[in-house]
Amino acid sequence: MAEINFREYITKNNTKVLAGKDAKSNEELVAQVEPEENVLHTAAPGSPFVNIKGKTKKGDLEEAAIFCARYSHDWRNNKKDVVVHNFKGKDIYKEKSMKLGTFGIKKFKIIKVKAKDIINLEETKK
Repeated sequence: MAEINFREYITKNNTKVLAGKDAKSNEELVAQVEPEENVLHTAAPGSPFVNIKGKTKKGDLEEAAIFCARYSHDWRNNKKDVVVHNFKGKDIYKEKSMKLGTFGIKKFKIIKVKAKDIINLEETKK
């Protein structure tokens, strides 16, 4: 099987963050998530699944949420604040009827990402 290339981001704490690029890579990404690792996805459909590898340190969650929002359809289409769901790997489930790249979540917390923070991330990537 060919290795999937994920989007990668390194936080200020030097924590690796991975993001899917499409439905197939989202499937691959979720498959490699550990039960206690943090995962993010926007509340609206059309977003990468984002995985913070290992133990999440202070500030990692906020940075990963901005990264998740940046590559979402919600941001692309609206350019407004984006609501991101944060959950653990153990809270993700997949039913046979769900299409590729789609998952269910048992419980999650909400992070509201400000538009200005996404714009700041875009500026630093240029």
